[in-house]
Amino acid sequence: MMPRPTIEEVAALAGVSRSTVSRVVNGSPAVSSEALAAVQRAIAELNYAPNRAARSLASRQTHAIGLVVPEDTTRFFGDPFLASVVAGISARLADSDYILNLLIASDDPGGKMVRFVRNGGVDGALIVSHHASDAFVDSIADTVPVVFGGRPTTVRQSDIIIDVDNAAAARGAVAHLIALGRRRIATITGTMTMAVSVDRRDGFLAELADAGLQPCGEIDGDFSEQGGADAAALLLAQPERPDAVFVASDLMARGAIGVLRSAGLRVPEDVAVIGFDDSPLAAASDLTSVRQPMFRQGEMLAGMMIDLLAGHRPAPLTVLPTELIVRGSAPAV
Repeated sequence: MMPRPTIEEVAALAGVSRSTVSRVVNGSPAVSSEALAAVQRAIAELNYAPNRAARSLASRQTHAIGLVVPEDTTRFFGDPFLASVVAGISARLADSDYILNLLIASDDPGGKMVRFVRNGGVDGALIVSHHASDAFVDSIADTVPVVFGGRPTTVRQSDIIIDVDNAAAARGAVAHLIALGRRRIATITGTMTMAVSVDRRDGFLAELADAGLQPCGEIDGDFSEQGGADAAALLLAQPERPDAVFVASDLMARGAIGVLRSAGLRVPEDVAVIGFDDSPLAAASDLTSVRQPMFRQGEMLAGMMIDLLAGHRPAPLTVLPTELIVRGSAPAV
């Protein structure tokens, strides 16, 4: 028996990369017409078929979409941002023929997840909360169409992204604090392996620089409530105490406010605080926060994936609006 031709042999004959062959085989529209034709000719000449049981090229749909979350379960189930995005995704898929498969990386570095996707578990993947170290995401993107919720750390030409302008939103929050007369402004960032954290930190620094101010501290809070509390404790241990803190998520802001108040400080009189997301806990705790349309982002992630799987090509980047919602933790003058 002749050995089965490999995907590498198809790529070599077609004169394209292995990932391009994967995209063609898996029906991704992110392939040029020239490459598509070359790969199809090579497949026909070599009589190549993917090593996949019970799925042929003509009938490969599972009508399942994977939500890939490279986080542990504590972060996933405890973060109001992720909860709102998932609610939006579910609402959009409810009107379609697709079901949602939740793929949480947790302690697995992506091995099982990649095998599941490569073996045809889903038709496409939505990727949120992406870290620079999540190399397995590239393997998923080489296998099925993907849409990113939030800018990945490395953007490829074929990527489709739904995001907000995190840097501009951070600048607006800091400008509000400066307008309140605050001059010793610190920030509690998210995990700095994520583009969203870098963008919010960069916006914070840029607005301070334009005002001729230096940051009064910059601590990573890991996007968790405990991380926000620990970061606030470190800020208070500095020689100079901040009179305002821009916090990159509402969850971290809640942890930070608890520590500030435990230290006998008044919010906002002694320290003004602004969070990010405008999740339900922001309204419950009278927290000034940057509102981003989390539910809408989820709806659009699912809608764009449905469009991709139908053969359409959405815009590569969609930027949704943000708004500063002013409450008691940093009230207007």
